[in-house]
Amino acid sequence: MFKFVEKTKIWFTISLIVIAIGIVSLGVKGLNFGIDFKGGTLIQIDMKQEFDKNEVTKMIKKYADDIQTNKAYADKSVQLEVRSNSITNDNVSKLFKEVKSKYKKAELKAQDTIGASIGSELKHKAFIAAVIATIAMLIYIGVRFEFKFGLAAIIALVHDILITLSVYTLLQIPVNSPFIAAMLTILGYSINDTIVVFDRIRENQKKMRGKNINEITNSSISQTLTRSINTVITTLFTIIAVNILVPSVREFTIPLIIGVISGCYSSIFIASPTWVLLKKKTKKATV
Repeated sequence: MFKFVEKTKIWFTISLIVIAIGIVSLGVKGLNFGIDFKGGTLIQIDMKQEFDKNEVTKMIKKYADDIQTNKAYADKSVQLEVRSNSITNDNVSKLFKEVKSKYKKAELKAQDTIGASIGSELKHKAFIAAVIATIAMLIYIGVRFEFKFGLAAIIALVHDILITLSVYTLLQIPVNSPFIAAMLTILGYSINDTIVVFDRIRENQKKMRGKNINEITNSSISQTLTRSINTVITTLFTIIAVNILVPSVREFTIPLIIGVISGCYSSIFIASPTWVLLKKKTKKATV
């Protein structure tokens, strides 16, 4: 039986290194907030035919330095989505005319402007939603299991969020509203995987009376390991397939891929060892 708990320092060190690099990068670069948070203009053009995204991107970058483009398929049509924090209405017209000159069938479907105040409100509401979800999970796990299980699970969730944010700031992936939805999804997925391990630990505490806490935890993780790995692999197959075949939802699937991998890691190597540390600390305090 593999000694998961005895190697806790290794698992924690790996996570701390990634998070530390992410925090440094966050301080230097910051997160690359998209127009959903910073405010800006969203332009949707129905191209009505296949087009070279790189070629079109070079064409329209004459009108703003911060333009981001996305190619999407909808209703048997090919669409171009353009996002910018600084483009003017006059330049939108020029941009569309240039695209239209090469792709005669193109039509301007929508042009929306998002104010910075809306982005600030979105960040505020997203934070509140995450806090409420976390508190609700802590209460549920504390009642259903015990408070130490709940605290360990929340620490694992914070770990997953920090790992995802670290990857985003390092790679400067744009952060928009789909990212928030993905983060809340990650919280639910990760806690589900963690509870499976905790439930087995609780069962084994009754079955393995007389065994020390390390043995019980190692045995419980080993018994649920195959289930955790199989679940994450099948989930990743689906998300990666959607990411490749449906480019329009990549802002949602990319954080999901990072979060699912991090969630599996934290359920096995962070949550349970953290619970063991909390349990041992309490025993020492009561002696």
